Amino acid sequence: MNLTILIPAYNEENTIGDVIDLIPKDFPKIKKTTIIVVDDGSTDKTSQIAKSKNAFIIKHSSNQGVGKSFQDGLAKAIALQSDILVTIDADGQFNPKEIPKLIQPIINKSADFVIGSRFIGESQTPKNMSRIKIWGNKRMASLISWFTKYRFKDVACGFRAYGQEAMLQLNLFGKFTYTQETLLDLAYKGLNIIEVPVNVKYFKNRKSRIANNVLSYALKTLNIIFLTIKNYKPLKFFGISGIIIFTAGLICDIFVFSHFLKTGSFTPYKIIGFLGAFLNANGIVIFFIGVLADLIDKVRVTQEKILYFEKKKYYRNEEN
Repeated sequence: MNLTILIPAYNEENTIGDVIDLIPKDFPKIKKTTIIVVDDGSTDKTSQIAKSKNAFIIKHSSNQGVGKSFQDGLAKAIALQSDILVTIDADGQFNPKEIPKLIQPIINKSADFVIGSRFIGESQTPKNMSRIKIWGNKRMASLISWFTKYRFKDVACGFRAYGQEAMLQLNLFGKFTYTQETLLDLAYKGLNIIEVPVNVKYFKNRKSRIANNVLSYALKTLNIIFLTIKNYKPLKFFGISGIIIFTAGLICDIFVFSHFLKTGSFTPYKIIGFLGAFLNANGIVIFFIGVLADLIDKVRVTQEKILYFEKKKYYRNEEN
């Protein structure tokens, strides 16, 4: 099997060399290992150091986000006929020596996608991780678990392993981050996803480049999640929204007509009646947008299946 290790990096000259050095030289049942560093517009010596360690470099001219870095690395991994893709951060928080633990379920064919989890068991709660980040991660995990009907403990960890099926079926659009979007995409497609415990080091004086502002990170992540849900469950997304808006309008209607039956006049609540009619109309329109979007979604699913088979054909042709 061919293994590709993908390291997105942005100004990580102090740690990228150590991360690459700690990657084991040999893995059981792995014929070839390739290290890809996606330099996301670094202004330091990240690329030079990674290149000196025999890593393949993908260089962005400007900072485009870890989501775009992952997409570019994924495309290269497919072009290299990789059977397994592992992603790991460039800042040294994760231990590369735990990579065998991540890839073993894929080698054993017991999983298509393996997530490193920082929160399996109380003893796994990372030291020096702020309480607000722990709380936010757990709330996000609960939200995605509810949407997907899977049970996830950690949905933001960047230490992961993807089997060939997961790589070929992934279709991503978010540039800011990819961790939640990949989960939603592969969960909705019915792939076998498991979590394994991993260790992580949080440095007291280091600020996350992705989540340095918790509120901004949460809003951007929620935006990606809801856009993904809208794309994969449009009837539910628009249908529920339409029903909620229509119901709000119906409440206004009932209130105004109740007043009319009691007094014989709509005054002084005419504006509430107009608001109710407006909400009713919009609720109905949004509901039917959901019906139309559901029909379009069936076209999207068909196109994704065609794209999947094209990727598989490309993969096999490259291998031959």
